[in-house]
Amino acid sequence: MLTAINPKLPMRNKAITRQFYIEKLGFTQFGGDYPGYLMVEKDHIQIHFFEFTDLDPKDNYGQVYIRTDDIEAFYDLAKANGANVTALEYKPWMQREFAIHDPDNNLLTVGQSMV
Repeated sequence: MLTAINPKLPMRNKAITRQFYIEKLGFTQFGGDYPGYLMVEKDHIQIHFFEFTDLDPKDNYGQVYIRTDDIEAFYDLAKANGANVTALEYKPWMQREFAIHDPDNNLLTVGQSMV
């Protein structure tokens, strides 16, 4: 029945959000160019964004957990492109993880299973 999940996160400025996800994280835009709405994809995931111009990033708790099968490659890409990434760490729950905050303070945690 259920086939996918596409998180929707807030964005203050579509151009800035588009630039961050495309230039720093290697996503592409898809599905057209709609006022106040943005859709990006990379490999098998999609993230949608809705315009929220009054968003205060300090009060934004948007979060997404993204699973990968090649965490080193994505970490290296994000870091090389200037994304502010945390250290790549081994977690007690058998994941290697790192995190990225986007321009609106949405938290992307990227993890790869170590089992």
